[in-house]
Amino acid sequence: MTSGMTSRSHTVVDSPYGPLTLVATDGVLSGLYMAGQRHRPPQESFGEADARPFDGVIDQLDEYFAGGRTEFDVPLRLHGTPFQRGVWEQLLAIPYGETRSYGQLAGALGKSGASRAVGLANGRNPVGIIVPCHRVIGSTGGLTGYGGGLDRKQRLLVFEGAASTLGAAPAGTITRAGVAGTLF
Repeated sequence: MTSGMTSRSHTVVDSPYGPLTLVATDGVLSGLYMAGQRHRPPQESFGEADARPFDGVIDQLDEYFAGGRTEFDVPLRLHGTPFQRGVWEQLLAIPYGETRSYGQLAGALGKSGASRAVGLANGRNPVGIIVPCHRVIGSTGGLTGYGGGLDRKQRLLVFEGAASTLGAAPAGTITRAGVAGTLF
């Protein structure tokens, strides 16, 4: 391989939410896609099948799905526009068991009128679950779009204990394990 070229590899692992395709670019996690996910790149772009780059990721996913992990500590290589990467950084700051609205994320980025743009960037998140785009809800506390499907989003939020107040939380609140509180 000549210098400047990137190598990509992938593996597929089972999860309570169906098979997950993990993708690495130069040995660093750059994709985690659910079966049937919207904006999923074509399979042929994932590179050769090779599970070696994913041992730590798989271990942490197993711990998460077993209820023993609330944060991930794996290197990520996120490819996107500067705005998308800013949104994804905000997603990483949402703690386990909590939610944020698209408007709250836009405000945290200093772009209070950019809720739709935040939603579009959220939908393009290439590393689902680990970059927790499922923790973003509508301003009224209701479920809104999710690339992996609303059923999976709801199941993930229930699993994390953040779903008990969906639809009941006033705008500007967060939820953690069913307890509503103000954001700041």
